[in-house]
Amino acid sequence: MAKAGTHAGADAFGELPEAQVRAFRGLFRGEVLTPDDDEYDETRRIWNGMIDRYPAIVARCRGTADVVDAVTFARESDLPVAVRGGGHNVAGSAVCDGGIVVDLTEMNGVRVDPETQTARAAGGATLGDVDRETQLFGLAAPLGVVSETGIAGLTLNGGVGHLRRKYGLACDALESVDVVTADGEVRVASEDRNADLFWAIRGGGGNFGVVTSFEYRLHEVGPEVVALFPWYRGDDAVEVLTRFREWATDASDEATVIAFTAFVPELEEFPESAWGEPAVALLGCHVGDEDDADAEFRPLRELAEPIVDLSGPMTYVDLQQMLDEDYPDGRRYYWKSVYVDDLTDDVVDLVVGHGTKSPSELSTVDLWQLGGAIDDLEPTETAFWHRGRRYMLTFEANWDDPDGDDENVDWVREGISQVRALPAVSGGYGNFPGFNEDPARTVFGDNYDRVVEVKTEYDPTNTFRRNQNVEPRGD
Repeated sequence: MAKAGTHAGADAFGELPEAQVRAFRGLFRGEVLTPDDDEYDETRRIWNGMIDRYPAIVARCRGTADVVDAVTFARESDLPVAVRGGGHNVAGSAVCDGGIVVDLTEMNGVRVDPETQTARAAGGATLGDVDRETQLFGLAAPLGVVSETGIAGLTLNGGVGHLRRKYGLACDALESVDVVTADGEVRVASEDRNADLFWAIRGGGGNFGVVTSFEYRLHEVGPEVVALFPWYRGDDAVEVLTRFREWATDASDEATVIAFTAFVPELEEFPESAWGEPAVALLGCHVGDEDDADAEFRPLRELAEPIVDLSGPMTYVDLQQMLDEDYPDGRRYYWKSVYVDDLTDDVVDLVVGHGTKSPSELSTVDLWQLGGAIDDLEPTETAFWHRGRRYMLTFEANWDDPDGDDENVDWVREGISQVRALPAVSGGYGNFPGFNEDPARTVFGDNYDRVVEVKTEYDPTNTFRRNQNVEPRGD
């Protein structure tokens, strides 16, 4: 056995039989990194700087066969399993203490078929990887809003992005997936094959296996879209959100907007005199005709005297990358969410009031406009339950100083607690789960029992539990 170390990863690795580790290395075509390797500390780090975990092994997979070997080794060695696609889930589900990280980051290829308007992307691909290839043909999948996000976690938990009202959630665009399940088998899931698993994959998170390949249905988008991005002063926030609520009632499905409270960033695009002031902004995308977009967005650009208005035509790729610099690797993040059926005055007052109390000027409170194509499916047609909601409300704490951990986490939890006390508020989004401390029913709603059935069928020993976990039924 290897010598035990000073942290959970080294201790767990020290308990593994050397012959078993040697056999695994002999099978594996990718890179097997352990606590003694120089690259270990780099590979165990993920996007959220709050997460500091020590796996026994990081298995950098080159293909599906490597994933099978890693899952099999973990099962036979009784090791916890974490799956790293992009590594961007705020709860840190991509890494675990004392277990094995099935790392897909080198599996990031994307192939587009422009004739069928589909794309197949490997499990380690990011939104930017997919956008780069699909936009060659003027096509896009309805993914998220930050290009460095991994497609895997985003899609498995539903996936809300700039195209959500026109083309639905990321999981709604799936045609099929390849999944390595807990028994080491590779299964194709689609409407016609393993349909129960396909149902569960679409919104069920990482509960059922390692998805090594996603096949997406694409739509004609770009290369240019019309972006909405005016910033208003905090004193105008209640008026801006109230009139945004009125605008959203009759908005077309081509238009999708996020309204959020923030603090004016210290960037040259903004007047220096406003830096650090409370603000409210509207970030939107319109995929229709440019004249129609200008007409539909004009009322939102005239809600008050803007601090700055960055609206206008831009490439879809640029829109997808616009927020990247706001969420760098290593910053500290804690995000939670609820769904809101009615943007009442009480909700507006809470959003504005709590936003100004943030201990970090990097934090935001966001109102994501929903509806449109998201509601074309019934809540029971996929594992993603929260359809028919008008908004998603998220409290996003972002900060850099470790000494601020407690006050920033408390700020989010206090905001969530206050809004959950209001009527017509429910649920939570699997991609903004805090540290997965809420019951799984919060995410899965009335689909929970069916999700348990599928979990019990494909992962009866709960191998995949580093997520918004659904426990299988016991014997």
